[in-house]
Amino acid sequence: MKYYIVIPTYNEEKFITLTLQTLVEQTVLPKKIVVVNDNSTDKTEEIVSAFAKNYSFISLVNKTSEAIHLPGSKVIQAFQKGLETLDDNYDFIVKVDADLIFPNNYFETIISHFKSDSTIGMVGGFAYIEKNGNWILENLTDKDHIRGAFKAYRKECFQQIGGLKPAMGWDTVDELLCKFYNWKVVTDEMLKVKHLKPTGSNYNKTARYKQGEAFYSLGYGFFITSIASLKLAMRKGKPLLFLDYINGFWKAKSAKEPLLVTAEQAKFIRNYRWKKMKEKLF
Repeated sequence: MKYYIVIPTYNEEKFITLTLQTLVEQTVLPKKIVVVNDNSTDKTEEIVSAFAKNYSFISLVNKTSEAIHLPGSKVIQAFQKGLETLDDNYDFIVKVDADLIFPNNYFETIISHFKSDSTIGMVGGFAYIEKNGNWILENLTDKDHIRGAFKAYRKECFQQIGGLKPAMGWDTVDELLCKFYNWKVVTDEMLKVKHLKPTGSNYNKTARYKQGEAFYSLGYGFFITSIASLKLAMRKGKPLLFLDYINGFWKAKSAKEPLLVTAEQAKFIRNYRWKKMKEKLF
């Protein structure tokens, strides 16, 4: 199976060498890697250019955008820029962050999952962060969710869900739409990816309301948003974030912001979320 990788980057000189090194050491190599340098002010461009000279399947694309780092929109706009440079002669496409270390059999294993079942639309491993010298599971999401840092999509699934939405919540709505169209989302606990920079470490204060806006845009409604907000705030160890998330939800609702999904998809998503909650309770 042929796969392409797109890596949006912004000031990643500390980590991108490690990420690219683990990608060029994969047991099954990607056919193409596109690194999108999104207005970096450090040595990211130089580092990627050096890799591109040594590996013909790596290319660099430069993009200019605002320096402000808001979750969702900036990274997906950069991903989109990279995607535009690629043909569709691939079996699956991967969105990868520039601060990861992959095990060298990562994509060989992803391929075996895709080959095992033609209804599998997405596959991914699990993110681990370093704490007191140990690598521990970055426990921000459920075990049936693939982290936004490393998403692999079968081409037909990627096209059916309409690609990635340039908004916060993109890495949740993609999986919900997969399920809407009857694709399977598979996570593999054996695939441990080292995440070198904690999620959200670059976000500024205006980003805290974005999570509530994202819940609104997914069509969750107030009750599911309240439960999801409480759960996420507790997971992050910051209970007061709950209030920010709820404020963000009401702000988006009052402004009648457009949803990322259709009315039919929103209804499916609410039913799916209620079903998952009931499964955990009983």
